[in-house]
Amino acid sequence: MYDVLAEVVRNGFVESRHYGSVAGLAPDGTLGYARGDVHATVLPRSTTKPFQALACLAAGAPLAGEHLAIAAGSHTGEDFHVAATAAILAAAGLGADALQCPPAWPEDAPTRAALIRAGEGESRIRMNCSGKHAAMLAACVAAGWPTGDYLDPGHPLQRGVRAALGDAAGEEPAPVAVDGCGAPLFGLTLAGLARAAQSLVLAAGGPGRAVADAMRAHPEYVAGTGHVNTEFMRALPGSVAKGGAEGVLIAATAQGHAVAVKVIDGSPRATTAIALRALAALGADTTPAEPLGTVPVLGGGRPVGEIRVTEGK
Repeated sequence: MYDVLAEVVRNGFVESRHYGSVAGLAPDGTLGYARGDVHATVLPRSTTKPFQALACLAAGAPLAGEHLAIAAGSHTGEDFHVAATAAILAAAGLGADALQCPPAWPEDAPTRAALIRAGEGESRIRMNCSGKHAAMLAACVAAGWPTGDYLDPGHPLQRGVRAALGDAAGEEPAPVAVDGCGAPLFGLTLAGLARAAQSLVLAAGGPGRAVADAMRAHPEYVAGTGHVNTEFMRALPGSVAKGGAEGVLIAATAQGHAVAVKVIDGSPRATTAIALRALAALGADTTPAEPLGTVPVLGGGRPVGEIRVTEGK
C-alpha cells in the first residue's frame, strides 16, 4: 500500500526509511506520477486551509492581502501574524476571546523566547491556526450566522467548507474528524487532494484565484520567517505550497503541475524534498528550489549524511 519515499542516510548507512504515498498531476489534470496508493483516503490536516479560506470568502468575509493569506496559512506566531489576526477580528467587531482554537506557544523560536522573557504564556492568538479561526468568525459575522458554534460540522460555514473542498477535489470529502485546532476535518484521497491543489493555481478568477494570489503575494503569512513553505513559494514564483500535520503536503506550480504527499509515519522532514522530486518528474522546473530538497543529517553539529528521496522499492 505504501512506498519507500525517502531514506535517512548517516555516514553511508541507511538509518531510517519514510514510507508513504505521492500523487502528482500533469497540467492537463492527468495522473502523471503515483507512488503508493493514491486513491486511499487520508486526513489532509492543514493542507485544507486554503479551501477553508475560500469558503470564508464565499460567505462574505472581507478578506484580502495579508489577511487572506493568513486565513489560508499555518502561521508561526510572530508579532506580525498576531497583528493581522487581531485586525481580522477587530473588523468583525470581535476580540481574541472569540477564538476557539486552543492556546499555544508560537512556533517561531525567537518569538517564543521573547514571550518567555516577558513573562507571558500560551495564547489562542499565537496558535498557528488562529488566522483561519479569525477568518471563520469574520465569515459568520458577514453572513449573519452564529459565532458560538462555528466549529460544529453542521454549522452553515462548515457545510460551505465541505462543499468547497469537494468541488476542488472532485470527490465527496469523508470521513469527518476533528483537527488539532478543533475545526472539522474532512478526509480526501491523495489524488483528490492533488486535484484541489491544482485548482488553486489554475483558477482564472473567483475566490480560488483570490486565495492563490494572496498566498503567492504574502507567503510569510502562510507560514513564517524561514519556514520551508514560505521559501518554497518565494523560490518558485506563482506556486503554492501548504503543509499539514502528520506528514501531509500539497504543492503546485504556476503551470499547473500539482502534488500531494502523505508520509505515513507523520514526519514532515522529507515532504518538501519528496514533493520537489515529484514535480520535477512531472516536467516542472524546480531548479530555483533545489536547496530546499537537501535535508542534511547531522553528527556533532556537522552534516554527515542526508535524507535521500528514493525512486521506489
